[in-house]
Amino acid sequence: MKTLQLYDYLVFLIYFFIVAGYGYSVYRRKKSANLTASHDYFLAEGSLTWWAIGTSLIASNISSEQFIAMSGNGFKMGLAIATYEWMAAATLIIVAIFFIPVYLKNKIYTMPQFLSERYNGSVAMIMAVFWLLLYVIVNLTSILYLGALAINGISGIQVDLCMYGLAFFAIIIALGGMKVIGYTDVIQVVFLIFGGLVTTYLALDKVAELNGQSGMIHGFNYMMNQSGDHFHMIFKKDNANFPSLPGLTVLFGGMWIVNLNYWGCNQYITQRALGADLKTARSGILFAAFLKLLMPVIVVLPGIAAYVIHMKGGLQTELLGADGVLNPDRAYPVLLNLLPVGLKGLSFAALTAAVVASLAGKVNSISTIFTLDIFKKKIQVDASEKKMVQVGKITVVVAMLIAVIIAPFLGIDKKGGFEFIQEYTGFVSPGIFAMFIMGFFWKKTSSNAAMFATIGGFVLSVIFKFLPRVMNLEFLNSTGFAVLVEQKDKTMAYEIPFIDRMGFVFVICVLLMVVISLIDNKRGVAVKGLEVDTKMFKINNGFAVGCMIIGGILVALYSVFW
Repeated sequence: MKTLQLYDYLVFLIYFFIVAGYGYSVYRRKKSANLTASHDYFLAEGSLTWWAIGTSLIASNISSEQFIAMSGNGFKMGLAIATYEWMAAATLIIVAIFFIPVYLKNKIYTMPQFLSERYNGSVAMIMAVFWLLLYVIVNLTSILYLGALAINGISGIQVDLCMYGLAFFAIIIALGGMKVIGYTDVIQVVFLIFGGLVTTYLALDKVAELNGQSGMIHGFNYMMNQSGDHFHMIFKKDNANFPSLPGLTVLFGGMWIVNLNYWGCNQYITQRALGADLKTARSGILFAAFLKLLMPVIVVLPGIAAYVIHMKGGLQTELLGADGVLNPDRAYPVLLNLLPVGLKGLSFAALTAAVVASLAGKVNSISTIFTLDIFKKKIQVDASEKKMVQVGKITVVVAMLIAVIIAPFLGIDKKGGFEFIQEYTGFVSPGIFAMFIMGFFWKKTSSNAAMFATIGGFVLSVIFKFLPRVMNLEFLNSTGFAVLVEQKDKTMAYEIPFIDRMGFVFVICVLLMVVISLIDNKRGVAVKGLEVDTKMFKINNGFAVGCMIIGGILVALYSVFW
């Protein structure tokens, strides 16, 4: 039933007042301490604990595209989509060991600042503007609109009202600064995980009922028996979903580019750790890696459960979109509508928590980049700390208003949220990651090479995307790097899978950056380096043990579900 009952609203109101009340108390304590410096507002410098950093990373990452789109992908392709979550756990360890020490040692607070100090102001300004456009037009709008659609799907509240409510709630939290965001994210994640696990348990219990049994274990076993094809992590080339997750590439190819760029070169994510000391930052990131291992249980298994129920004759009309066609993205909202009163309110709160936390984190990053990298450097160089905080708060409100206005017109629901974000960020991710990784670890990398990666990486991505229109790529089919895909005009053509395209563009960018840098070095072009010492990468025993545990769990998961 597409509505909430009184007890559902009561549960939700309890969640709302807990988060809002706790956020306000954090804000009051911070205000009474007279912390008005911009670094405190944007980064919560020195005040976030390891557990706050870890939960804030997860709260910022898990949103409507996971609950809705990834659950929909679980319905469509099965457990394989969990590779985005489980590979992220491995990626976070790499970021904690190699990336964060470089940022902290060189006092890097924003990604454009890194580019400015490592390369030059032109590269930094181009990327600052690009990131602002990407974060507002793609990320903020998709999180907001998909979240509104999901809440509409389980509450019946109009989509526009859902958007306004989510935006307002997120603004309240974001105006308090990173410290408020970081600590309220702890509560958000508690609701997110607990409510998500409840939904998963009840979904699997519904599956068990199909076999005359009850309980999560019986439901999971029945799912394994009835949909064994949905429990493979690595697709073979003849699998219909191979273009989305092309075989071993998810372990040894472009999936690393996706994750390393997202977790290591993304203001939205790294900002959580940049205000802490190295030990605290690493501990928080390791905690986030453990939480990432749990996420597929919350966002993927419900989708598979919906698939089994559908195949057994249930949810025949509920999963249909407005056009009458089966829409996998409806799987999670439909499951929520099957929950009993009260528990539905808890899951509703979990979904809202995921969306609001991501919105607040994203808009704070937008505010940080605009204020520190554009306003302070180009508009009012002598701006005071108080002025920058004011500008940051205004930016929060303006960015959210823009997202609310334009979100309904972008066709986000037509593309599918996960695909919408990946499609647009994937055009620039390889070049950006090449620029960062070369800037970290090869001192000879020049600013001209970085500029090439910024622009050339995008151009190469576009070329690879539209290459099938001018060239037959069948010769790559035997290698698995090209698969036959139906085009928008209903014709068939060989395309390079999205993940492989990213890998190719990254390799080309790195090679050409080396060539350009060597030429610049011979010409005597000045190159700015960062302070990098191998001792920075040393880890303590506790962190090493945590890494080994995560590594062992990942090996076990991929071995069992290969």
